[in-house]
Amino acid sequence: MSVVCLESLTFGLGHLVRAADALGERLVLLTRDPSYYAYELQRLPTDALDVVETDTFDAEGVAGRLHRIPRLHGLISSTDTWTLVGADLTARFGLPGLDADVLRLTRDKAAVRNRLHAAGLTRGRAVEVTGLGAERREPVLKEAGLPAVLKDTAGTGSQNVWLVRTETELDAALEETAGRRLTGRLFAEPYFAGPVYSAETLTWAGWTRLLGVSSRLMSPEPYFREEITAFPVAFPDARRAFLERWLGEVLAAIGYTDRFAHVEFVLGADGPEVVEINPRIGGALVGEGLCRALGVNVYEAMIETALGRRPRLMDAEPPGGPAVAFVLGYPAAPGVFTGVDGLERMADLPGSPAWYPVKRVGEPIEHLTDSRGYAGIVYAEAETAELATHRAVAAANTVRVRTEPFVLPAPADGQPLCG
Repeated sequence: MSVVCLESLTFGLGHLVRAADALGERLVLLTRDPSYYAYELQRLPTDALDVVETDTFDAEGVAGRLHRIPRLHGLISSTDTWTLVGADLTARFGLPGLDADVLRLTRDKAAVRNRLHAAGLTRGRAVEVTGLGAERREPVLKEAGLPAVLKDTAGTGSQNVWLVRTETELDAALEETAGRRLTGRLFAEPYFAGPVYSAETLTWAGWTRLLGVSSRLMSPEPYFREEITAFPVAFPDARRAFLERWLGEVLAAIGYTDRFAHVEFVLGADGPEVVEINPRIGGALVGEGLCRALGVNVYEAMIETALGRRPRLMDAEPPGGPAVAFVLGYPAAPGVFTGVDGLERMADLPGSPAWYPVKRVGEPIEHLTDSRGYAGIVYAEAETAELATHRAVAAANTVRVRTEPFVLPAPADGQPLCG
């Protein structure tokens, strides 16, 4: 009996393997690059799962691989990049899963915004940015207003997001987008100011349980670089109950009936506003944090939903554990990643801090204004999310991510240049 994982998030594969074992299933990872999961695979027995290297962008090739999987029971696709491929293959093989049209909707941020607006769950509509010159700027000014956010309908990791507060910034952003390759389409929406959070939810048969809320400390404007996350945020009981009801209405409005969701939202002066809905468990160390803070392996619920079973986590009262926090480690300048200094100092700090590597030595780090730029994650824990944040920041302050300047092509005289 097998459950296939079509690629995976960087962290959490070990929990997923243990979850599959507990439920009597064999986990099969289909991946185009097993080295991407080196951190997790090195910590598992060599026979813990089946790793099949294949071009996961080739849907027909993946389908051929699936036909050869013995007693295939379920398919998991927990990344933004492979969400739609996974949805199509789940439907093709008649496996349990969310309606493929719902997953397609979640990958279109403009469509989600308009669906929520029609349901009275957001104050802003999406404005498609098309045409040339004034045709592009006037609808933004008229329908979204300023400040506004321009973004890619299918973007991920805070990539291709522009905050525009003035007409001058709008013109500059529109000029920049003209030369940018987008995954989807360009659209605008109102900018909702306030602290950013992400709700970690589990839904089954249309009922949503709020597992907890993560804080999302971001870089200063105008960028939206994620820097620090902590879980669980200690909302008063009444506020938490309100958020759970609101999230249930939000997910119901888009037809989201089953599985984990990672819903980013702003809690502004006028109440919560959705930023985006991700049809998966949270990335980075969110899944790790859920397991530790709740005291259970939440990935068992991921396997159960893939098998078409009501996840036991919907009804359980988890024993609980420490609150957690993590800091994304960015270098001071772009370049070739050469390593990390200061890791040995973390052993003397409270909170059991640890370094989770993301980049490999020799990899380029070109973008420092979004989440493509971090080389690893500093994790720590404590009795509350606030204290865990203090400990994670203290540990991260001892760490320095090193890069060397990119070497540019040599000029005609043969002398190399560095940039």
